[in-house]
Amino acid sequence: MRDVRTYPDANSLARAAADHFAAVAASSIAARGHFSVALAGGSTPIPVYKLLVTSESASQLDWSSVHVFWGDERCVPPDHPDSNYGMAREALLDHVPLAAANVHRIRGEIEPLQAAAEYERTLRQFFSPAHKGAPITFDLALLGMGTDGHTASLFLGSELLKEESRWVAAHHADEARGWRITLTPPAINAARHATFLVSGPDKAETLRSVLTDPRQPDLLPAQIVELTSGNVLWLLDSAAAALL
Repeated sequence: MRDVRTYPDANSLARAAADHFAAVAASSIAARGHFSVALAGGSTPIPVYKLLVTSESASQLDWSSVHVFWGDERCVPPDHPDSNYGMAREALLDHVPLAAANVHRIRGEIEPLQAAAEYERTLRQFFSPAHKGAPITFDLALLGMGTDGHTASLFLGSELLKEESRWVAAHHADEARGWRITLTPPAINAARHATFLVSGPDKAETLRSVLTDPRQPDLLPAQIVELTSGNVLWLLDSAAAALL
């Protein structure tokens, strides 16, 4: 099932996303004692992360019970301008009372296959004891969507779209994108909540295809997100939703 919500502009979209983050976090902490979130990269979530520092709803969060992960990472050092970790650190993590042990970054600076294997171990060690060997279960997976329909680092035609067992994988996307580490469909689709943040007129045509065309995840990778249990929430601004 899908829940599609449209907001007048990017600012109101960011406020709605920050409130949603805070609400899911609070309910997860109340139910299970912690909140695990896979953060999205790219530019769209930056205003959301900044609002989580200042918003009233987020100020009530027990940040000591929040565990932060990433949906994907570029294979660059953490202080590189293209690092998803670096972006989140500057916008959010440096400004909230979050323990260093609760920040589980992907080490993009090491050899890609090693980084993917290491992150898989990190996830299995974190989730399996709590869930007695059950599949990975993020409380929330935040996702973006590229103009080509990719999400996380799952790109058009990638063999990773057919992955069924690994939770994390490394792959060389292309010469422009280089090496990436990404969560795979099994990891994303096991989340309790998955929320897409989509903003801007350049996403409108692709968004219409993702939401209305027959399912073709090889061509529209964002369509691969179908949670095992629960709905996928799409938070859009009016420019991105213009063709729906």
